[in-house]
Amino acid sequence: MTLATLGNRDARRIFLHRHLLGDAPQGPAGGDALLQLIRGLGFVQLDSINTVARAHDLILFSRRQRYRPQALKNLYERDGALFEHWTHDAAVIPMGFYPYWELRRQRDAQMLRKRYENWHKHDFEGRFQTVLDQIRSDGPVSSSDVGQDEPRSNGGWWDWHPSKTALEYLWRAGALCVVGRDGFQKRYDLTERVIDAALCDPSQAPDETQTIDWCCTGALDRLGFATPGELAAFWAHITPAEAKAWVQREQAAGRIEQVQIAGADGTPHRSYARPGLASDPAIDMAPTARLRVLSPFDPALRDRKRAERLFGFRYRIEMFVPAPKRVYGYYVFPILQGDSIIARVDMKAHRDRDTLVVRALWPEPCTRWGKGKQAALEAELARIVRLAGVSQIAFEDGWLR
Repeated sequence: MTLATLGNRDARRIFLHRHLLGDAPQGPAGGDALLQLIRGLGFVQLDSINTVARAHDLILFSRRQRYRPQALKNLYERDGALFEHWTHDAAVIPMGFYPYWELRRQRDAQMLRKRYENWHKHDFEGRFQTVLDQIRSDGPVSSSDVGQDEPRSNGGWWDWHPSKTALEYLWRAGALCVVGRDGFQKRYDLTERVIDAALCDPSQAPDETQTIDWCCTGALDRLGFATPGELAAFWAHITPAEAKAWVQREQAAGRIEQVQIAGADGTPHRSYARPGLASDPAIDMAPTARLRVLSPFDPALRDRKRAERLFGFRYRIEMFVPAPKRVYGYYVFPILQGDSIIARVDMKAHRDRDTLVVRALWPEPCTRWGKGKQAALEAELARIVRLAGVSQIAFEDGWLR
């Protein structure tokens, strides 16, 4: 059987278009427009590191540069248009998707009960009713509001007190919802007070087969082409075996087909796509030439192996690597221009000095860093300082590597 083959340039264009990075980052960035952007992405990962801006804010900013963090806070906490749960990590997700997390909640309840027992070595289950009664009586709480009689520790997440563990378990299992954050500390409330009854009734939730179909369909729509493993990893609440079985059924029905996707080095890799991928309109749409700094957790780069295969860009976060052993830096940002990742930059917003400091920039081996690239970078940094909450830019000596 001869498989349809997609060249690397065409594959990049489709991939970037599906990740909403093909167009110039213009247009409204609040309210319904922001909600539609998040629906297009599927979810936005939350992260607490604020070297320049938090990951979720930079993900949205890189697609709509009128975006400001208050717009996401309003959508989530004021309007109730988003809920928080886990994909591959904590994320905010459009509220309309809530029923499709029922399978995840059930699986998390089974998995976390044993995991938390092994990790925390305390009777968190015995605190369930006390925690629920406190929230019912007093309203939303954070972990610092519960278990006041329980010993505290500065040891880290593995030293949660029993009521903190109970809160986290009840959220992941569905009895509680996170309704917002103070700083980056979650606030929890009863699900019945937060989620519309039509969305949170387990008896009305999609069954396992429907959920798997929704997950795989949604993942393929947002990726353009994918392996079963990549489909499973997108939302991260079905297994690779379940995704593989879905692929087999869809392929037998003629709704998807196997294709060859050329990597950055020309090597073909087998994936699956909807029929007609080779005539996707994005192929004839050159991505914007606007240079953009991306979050290390951007949806287009989250799968490091796929990013390396498709863009020839090898990226690893080095924050947990001892400083002398780092190849680049603590928290280095990829830079996208057109359909290529052209460089990476180490920078930090020093808010006490009102300055964004660029420590180092490493162009990719195939990138010539001339005056045009430098001007495009400075223009992007001038936009980023507003998001970072500073007003000046400074380049350290020897910044260009």
